[in-house]
Amino acid sequence: MKRLLYITLVSLILSSCGIYSFSGTSIQPDVNSITVYNIENRAMRINPALSNKLTEDLKEKYRRFTKLRLQNDGGDLLVEGQITGYETASIAVTAQEVAAQNRLTVTIKITFTNVKYPKESFEKSFAAFEDYPSTSSLDAVEARLVDSIVQKLVEEVFNATVANW
Repeated sequence: MKRLLYITLVSLILSSCGIYSFSGTSIQPDVNSITVYNIENRAMRINPALSNKLTEDLKEKYRRFTKLRLQNDGGDLLVEGQITGYETASIAVTAQEVAAQNRLTVTIKITFTNVKYPKESFEKSFAAFEDYPSTSSLDAVEARLVDSIVQKLVEEVFNATVANW
């Protein structure tokens, strides 16, 4: 009983201080808003839906897992970036020197600005990939691959910006 009371008390103290939350974020209590600018597509190869999907999924992640208000401009936190790579490559070759596996890789460069705590600001590249069999055309599997890649990238950006992982 004492142990349960102790755990409950520690949990309340940690979550009420505003620096740590059980959603995994570590946002200072005076940081209230975030602006996620459109992630521009600057890759040599363009997937027309990727920019919008990445931007909207990032906004949704912040909306669902933080207390931050989304603002169109001038937030306490600013997330902006660009898609710098959208590439496929063969990664596994059979004994007959034919590709057995292909990989779709998406690379983005994110600039994160913390207006109130500038030392937390950064510019960093993130990359994620998904493999698919060479018997499938990219067109046939692209939507599924992109969904999975975007989920990975959103998680990485979220963790780097507000979870400090």
